[in-house]
Amino acid sequence: MGKTTGFMEYKRQNEAYIPVEERIKNYNEFTQPLKEDEIKNQGARCMDCGIPFCHSGCPLGNLIPDFNDAVYRGKWEKAAQILHATNNFPEFTGRLCPAPCEEACVLGINEDPVSIENIEKNIVENAFKNGWIKPIIPFKRTGKTIAVIGSGPAGLAAAQQLNRAGHTVTIFERDEKPGGLLRYGIPDFKMEKNVIDRRLEILKQEGILFKTGVHVGIDIKADELKEQFDAVILCGGATVRRNLPIPGSDLKGVVQAMDFLPQNNRRVDGITDFVEEILATDKDVIVIGGGDTGSDCIGTSIRHGAKSVSNFEIMPMATTERPVNQPWPFWPMRLRTSTSHKEGAERFFSISTKKFIGDDNGNLTGLITTEVEWEINPGQRPILKEVEGTEKEWKCDLALLALGFTGSETTLADQFGLKMDARTNIEASENNYKTNIPGVFAAGDQRRGQSLIVWAISEGRQAAHHVDKYLMGTSQLPLKGQGDLPRV
Repeated sequence: MGKTTGFMEYKRQNEAYIPVEERIKNYNEFTQPLKEDEIKNQGARCMDCGIPFCHSGCPLGNLIPDFNDAVYRGKWEKAAQILHATNNFPEFTGRLCPAPCEEACVLGINEDPVSIENIEKNIVENAFKNGWIKPIIPFKRTGKTIAVIGSGPAGLAAAQQLNRAGHTVTIFERDEKPGGLLRYGIPDFKMEKNVIDRRLEILKQEGILFKTGVHVGIDIKADELKEQFDAVILCGGATVRRNLPIPGSDLKGVVQAMDFLPQNNRRVDGITDFVEEILATDKDVIVIGGGDTGSDCIGTSIRHGAKSVSNFEIMPMATTERPVNQPWPFWPMRLRTSTSHKEGAERFFSISTKKFIGDDNGNLTGLITTEVEWEINPGQRPILKEVEGTEKEWKCDLALLALGFTGSETTLADQFGLKMDARTNIEASENNYKTNIPGVFAAGDQRRGQSLIVWAISEGRQAAHHVDKYLMGTSQLPLKGQGDLPRV
């Protein structure tokens, strides 16, 4: 695979970025692509390792050494066929996936791993540029109808797979446009929305039906879905936000990240008729939560023109190296610094917010924190302890809560009579994605809880196979690690 000695001859080369002072003036993507020969050299670093552990790191089971080799040899169309055989939307994962495959790369044991994610993005962009990605319309229809609830990556992947099997698929989305968090959650500077739109146009040409602005469970009930469709797949995501139940949490200026980010996505899309605008302009902003959503809030606040941006994380600062107790090829909990972090935010670790402070009009003016320590005892849950004498007051006009999600909404599940776990995820077996109600399936975050985009696509593909099998008795739709190479 690749060039036999390529990993010794070429160093990892990442995309460059437009300088901070330029990129924060707009919401455009700001990566600067490598030249074609440079990408080929990156593919050449794939080292014919014998056992490609990158496969185990990828929830989709992407055939990574195969498409790396094709890129190295300049066979871009073949690379696109290989990539699409296991991944419906590599233009999404090539921009947004944290690349667990790279953490499992054999070369990564003692060198920088192969730049798999960037190679993936270049393959799919090359394929779109050359017109190789065309609608795949089934030869005949089965007469079976399927409702997919939610148009995020899990729902879109399930719909495309089932449409290819010849079923008639309708996607229901309560927002005004399809895409789920890809559209109303991920900032445009990480993925411009024309990237979604060009793929949606392919899906529509393939015959998938979209009904937007329809809130399933309210506008259409569960019983109606069961009457109108032969099968239903719930891909609504884990959308119940985690709150911070401390004094002052009801002050104006304490805002959920998933109110702040979707509004800005709509603003960039030209929508301005908000009941109440949430802007960071000229404000001291504190983002509470150190994950990807917190990072997205930082980059957005800086583009708003915030006076200052600070980021709080309750966990201690991780090492940049792989922790000893998380050996290769497992995913390591190491310190990750995003492009947004580098745009002007100050990060604070091992810090807990105790109280929000407001003025007489109910506006947020500050908050109080304390430093914390984690007591680790083998075999037990870590214990959080406050450090005495470390209370501190911070000036803050806008506090953005980026604390993750606690589970999925229950309205539709209650109407169907579905079993749910303690985190309000829908119970559906990983063996067949079936719920306790015949003909009703679940996939993505709504089944497994908050997770990665690559897991959502994988779940959608897996669920599609089992829905097809449920309807037809058997299925030729591929499972994880399987592919159908002619499909682009």
